[in-house]
Amino acid sequence: MHDLTWRPLTREDAQASADLLNAMETVDGIGENYTAEDTLQELLDPYADLERASLAAFDGDVMAGYMKIRFKPSAEEIHRVFLDGGVHPAYRRRGIGGALVDAGVAAAEVMHALHHPGSKLVVDVNRPDRIAGLAELVLSRGFVPVRYFQRMENSLGTSGGAAIPDGFRVEAWSERNDEDFRAVRNEAYRDYWGAVPMPADLWRNKITNQTFRPEVSFLLREEATGAAVGMLVTMWWEADTEATGVRDAHFMVIGTLREYRRRGVAGGLMGHALRAAVDQGYDRASLNVDSADPSGAYGVFEKAGFTPTMRFVRWALEA
Repeated sequence: MHDLTWRPLTREDAQASADLLNAMETVDGIGENYTAEDTLQELLDPYADLERASLAAFDGDVMAGYMKIRFKPSAEEIHRVFLDGGVHPAYRRRGIGGALVDAGVAAAEVMHALHHPGSKLVVDVNRPDRIAGLAELVLSRGFVPVRYFQRMENSLGTSGGAAIPDGFRVEAWSERNDEDFRAVRNEAYRDYWGAVPMPADLWRNKITNQTFRPEVSFLLREEATGAAVGMLVTMWWEADTEATGVRDAHFMVIGTLREYRRRGVAGGLMGHALRAAVDQGYDRASLNVDSADPSGAYGVFEKAGFTPTMRFVRWALEA
């Protein structure tokens, strides 16, 4: 570790970050590949304070490891801060991961004190459980598993699926209805574990960025009132297709207003999006779901032909 140079991340580290993450993928096999444009988008996150809440270790021009904190734009009783990071396979088992986790927890406390000091701080790590050594590392720092998520996939073997229910109409994303998409997401996610409203700057950074696929993103309106009641947003990562040869339509956000659930809204949106993905030449659709989601989303996705392929663990530390 003494041979490495340690400093905060900067926007100029986009290519080095992509190189590190792609090297990690060759060993971890979690299906995440990156271009420099992808990592730059993460470095531009309006809720990531790189100067005060990031750290990277360099061996010359090679990034050996990094950590980055994302604080929440709002918080009530609990402020869940996300700790993201990783270590290059060639530099593992040298104490770098432990040093980065320790630095991340300290940085989370700084961000919490600056932005939401009246709430309780919880530091979250969300990673697939197949990454060797991760569980041992976070457990040694006091983290405990608190939630499980599943990645699910649909092979798009057919273009079937549920139809849009009577009394509703579907419309594709446009600049005119973008705010309706965001409003439905924020209202629908009010009862999702750990979720907070997404402000416009974060929506632009995380959703309508270069990976956003408007041609496979849809809004559902109630015909009688014109109210927007459901939405589905699709993303696609060029680097994943380049690495695997598979065009994956990732359903990043799916939401239905509480009063319209159990009426076929989510299933109809899902069926419509699956058919659109087939028409657009995608090979597969995927999504992530909270295994304990009280809205029954897992069952809706199973009915639409999705099957689980990888489990994520949410590790938490009450700081």
